[in-house]
Amino acid sequence: MEALLEFATRFVAQVQSPTLAFLIGGILIAALGTRLEIPEAIYKFIVFMLLMRVGLEGGMSIREANLADMLLPAFFAILIGVIIVLVGRYTLALLPSIRTEDGIATAGLFGAVSGSTLAAAIVVMESENINYEHWAPALYPFMDIPALVVAIVLANLYLKRKDGSDEKVKVWPIIKESLQGSALSAMLFGIALGLLTRPEKVYEGFYDPLFRGLLSILMLVMGMEAYTRLHELRRVAHWYAVYAALAPIFHGLIAFGLGYIAHVLTGFSPGGVVLLAVIASSSSDISGPPTLRAGIPTANPSAYVGASTSVGTPVAIAISIPLYIGLAQAVFGN
Repeated sequence: MEALLEFATRFVAQVQSPTLAFLIGGILIAALGTRLEIPEAIYKFIVFMLLMRVGLEGGMSIREANLADMLLPAFFAILIGVIIVLVGRYTLALLPSIRTEDGIATAGLFGAVSGSTLAAAIVVMESENINYEHWAPALYPFMDIPALVVAIVLANLYLKRKDGSDEKVKVWPIIKESLQGSALSAMLFGIALGLLTRPEKVYEGFYDPLFRGLLSILMLVMGMEAYTRLHELRRVAHWYAVYAALAPIFHGLIAFGLGYIAHVLTGFSPGGVVLLAVIASSSSDISGPPTLRAGIPTANPSAYVGASTSVGTPVAIAISIPLYIGLAQAVFGN
């Protein structure tokens, strides 16, 4: 009982972090009918800056790291992305009023990764002095790309069987589309610069000092967007909202369990386990939607984008981050 009370106290403390306050504030001011707007160009610039910072740090850390230590966490990241899509695809297929291709697209978006949720987790963990391998954020593409590829392949196979077509599904164009997405491109570019060059001065003098301030603006925008997307979600089956509320927690628990195995076998840090769980609980809000729109054109964006943006992302940021930090503290100790 004492351990449970201590966990609850830690959880409440995490929910009160400034990063989450901006998200909740964005939801509230949108609900009050504010006319506040952040231009799309500024939003895209902020996302680029945040992911460049994460990529640069990851690349510099990979350069200094023992690559053997990354193998098992990277494999688990791939496995988690595939598992999330497969479980989501068949879970949503069992629910009423859900079209199969819409369900597959939703599972794909929840298997993919949110760069903003990852950035929020990093800020919260750094403010709590929680150490993690600085290459851990580079697990992002290992989960993101396989999830999107598997979702698009499953949807195309389903639609071709439905139409009686024997045409083969081409995988490489899907991978190429994923790699060319704005969010993943920014992170991969940052990783490449950190790995192949010496960007420490520009990182320390420019990207790192701006990180928290830019993230607070992004959280405000995402809160406002979440409230707006609720109107879209109301047009489709309410089961999407149920899935979007519960799936992030379930996905994160899968990742936390596999991360714990990596901890036992390779010494993967508790902070790394938390980051793996957080990216698993996130759903792509930047690069995933356009990739799925191109790969599964018959799917309804109001279903999968609405579920992710209006419910999935707020749950991942406001609940999953403090939940897995608290769980790590309970499992691994202070």
